[in-house]
Amino acid sequence: MRSPAGGETGHQMPARTALWRSTIAFDKRAAKSFIRINDRIRAREIRVIDENGEQLGILPPFEALKIARERGLDLVEVSPNAVPPVCRIQDYGRFLYEKEKSERAARKKQKVITIKEVKFSVTVDEHDYQTKKNQAVRFLNEGDKVKASLRFRGRQMAHRELGYAIINRLIQDIGEAGIVEFMPRMEGTILHAILAPSKKQESAKPKPAAPTQQQSAPAVQ
Repeated sequence: MRSPAGGETGHQMPARTALWRSTIAFDKRAAKSFIRINDRIRAREIRVIDENGEQLGILPPFEALKIARERGLDLVEVSPNAVPPVCRIQDYGRFLYEKEKSERAARKKQKVITIKEVKFSVTVDEHDYQTKKNQAVRFLNEGDKVKASLRFRGRQMAHRELGYAIINRLIQDIGEAGIVEFMPRMEGTILHAILAPSKKQESAKPKPAAPTQQQSAPAVQ
C-alpha cells in the first residue's frame, strides 16, 4: 500500500534499507580483499572447480554462476592471473573466514624484532658496566636488537673519546653474541651504536632431541 504522495509505506522502507545495507556490507568485504565474485567476474571463460574440488571444465561465467546459485553457493575467482582464470564454487563468507584465519596464523609465526636500549654514562663504574653488558647479551640471546647509547653532559663533550672507549669496549665484550649493525656515531649529545643478534648465535640454539624408537624401561625402585 502506497502513501498518498505515491511513496512507500513505513513497513516497506526499513526492509529495503536493511537489504541495501547488507548489500553494501557484502560489497565492502569483497572490495577490501580485492576478490571478484559472482557477477563481478569479467573473464569470457573460466576454469571451474566445485565445492568438492572436482573440475567442471572451462565454462562461461554465467553458466558457472548458475550452477553455484543452484547449490546455494558463490562463484569466487581464486586465481585471476591464470589463463583462463580459475574460479571455485564455495561459500564466500566461509572463504573469507578461512583466508583471514590463515593470515592471522602466518602473522603469529613471524618473529617480531624489537630494539632494547641500554644506557651508559661517561662516569659508569665497573659494576654498572658489567650489569648493562649482561643485559645487552641477554637481549641479543633472546633475538632482540640492542641500542647502546651514551649521553654526554656539559663539559663531557670535550672528552668524547671516553664515551667511544666505553661503547667500543661493549662491542668487544659482547663477542659472538651479536654483530654491529651501526658503528658508534654521534647524534647531538648522544653517542650510540646498534647491535643485532649474530646468525651464529641463532644457529647455536639447541634443537629438541628426536624421539628414539625404543626407550629403556624405568628403573624399579
